[in-house]
Amino acid sequence: MIVDEQIVFIVDDDQHMREALCELLTPLGLRALAFGSAAEYGGFPRPDLPACLILDVELPDINGLEFQEQIADGDHPPIIFITGHGDVPSSVRAMKGGAIDFLTKPFRQSQLIEAIHEAIGQDRASRLQRTELTRLQQRFSDLTPREREVLPLVASGLLNKQAAAELGISEVTLQIHRGRIMQKMKAPSLADLVRIAEKLEIPITHSRHAGIVSE
Repeated sequence: MIVDEQIVFIVDDDQHMREALCELLTPLGLRALAFGSAAEYGGFPRPDLPACLILDVELPDINGLEFQEQIADGDHPPIIFITGHGDVPSSVRAMKGGAIDFLTKPFRQSQLIEAIHEAIGQDRASRLQRTELTRLQQRFSDLTPREREVLPLVASGLLNKQAAAELGISEVTLQIHRGRIMQKMKAPSLADLVRIAEKLEIPITHSRHAGIVSE
């Protein structure tokens, strides 16, 4: 039975190789879609599912390593390279570019299957992280301008009176802002708020110790 929650993209100009890979993966419950060129793959509306990309190095329209560089900043799944003409420089270049593996034909089926599971697992984890970040960014956007000023002060560990003095407001007002921030950001504790600030890359420029500014 095919598992629709994950998908394997195959880009190889060798039709026999494409067919062989599809025949290998389908019984394992892996949905596979094959393309004869990078352009065909690039023009396909990819489902929003955890995936991996099996990519041949020698393609008719572009070198696979160059294609890897082109899509590096895009929303593309982890890559597993396959090639009939492998060499050390190409392997090093592929791995430095973030490839999961670089397999030289003929390769063992177990090697490929292991790499596929690793790649899909990595993509699934990345998707969860992106989803969480998007959720946190939405919560942060719901804060008022003043609450956005208070958040980094609280996350830095400043006492309420220190944070209030920094903003020129009363300690009571600071406590009200702090409570609303914790509620809107769904942070059960200060430790959770600190982790949220780190994930949002909110600059922390103050120290709890008065008069000390972190670098």
